[in-house]
Amino acid sequence: MSRINNLTPNQIATTHLDKLESELTLKRQCELLGISRSSAYYEPVLISPSDIDLMARIDKIHTASPTYGARVISNILTTQTGYTVGRKRARSLMENMGIEAIYPKPRLSLNGKPHRVFPYLLKDVPIIKPNHV
Repeated sequence: MSRINNLTPNQIATTHLDKLESELTLKRQCELLGISRSSAYYEPVLISPSDIDLMARIDKIHTASPTYGARVISNILTTQTGYTVGRKRARSLMENMGIEAIYPKPRLSLNGKPHRVFPYLLKDVPIIKPNHV
């Protein structure tokens, strides 16, 4: 609802809310900014060091062979790290990093040859009555 300069509600809350020294209540401030009250109390979770390590490994694997998807990358990570890294975990980390496998995408809407344009045969025929044509 509230996207002031493409900021998240938490960023809006941290920059625009005055929690201690204000005549307005916190509820009213949140209403005026168009954010939920839970955004005022939310504290973002930091990325864990193990996730940073996995993301660095995923980046290295993807740079070496960009055709690998989440399944192959999770198999490689499992053999490298020694503990199981699931396909969904690898996929979510890849999405956070903005990485996706390079493969031929479907080209369903492209036609190989242009469609023939048929002539309009009734161009000079005057249609005078029903069922004339």
